Amino acid sequence: MAIAMYPSFVMDCPDPGALANFYGALLGWQVKVDDGWGEVRPEDGSNCICFQQVKDYTAPVWPGQDVPQQMHLDVMVRDLDEGEKEVLEIGATKAEHQPGTTFRVFLDPAGHPFCLCVD
Repeated sequence: MAIAMYPSFVMDCPDPGALANFYGALLGWQVKVDDGWGEVRPEDGSNCICFQQVKDYTAPVWPGQDVPQQMHLDVMVRDLDEGEKEVLEIGATKAEHQPGTTFRVFLDPAGHPFCLCVD
């Protein structure tokens, strides 16, 4: 028997509203923003990604480890080219270093790396 019903995690960032809106658009999830806090959830509420405002936030540097990424999301897509077009339109930037062929690395508006992946 699992103790928790579902996982959630919290990402540090300079602007929780901006990051919640970015990930809400990326995942098609509902966005909720309060002072210094943002979150996104699917309609069934089964998962949650939260964003907390951190003073003097420093974005991770990928692929280096001077300021480590600490975590990243892998988002499954049907088509990498179409997925790339869509994430760029909502505010992502494509990372210069692209180490694979079945995934692409992007940076969210706060500089966290995330990947679009195909099976």
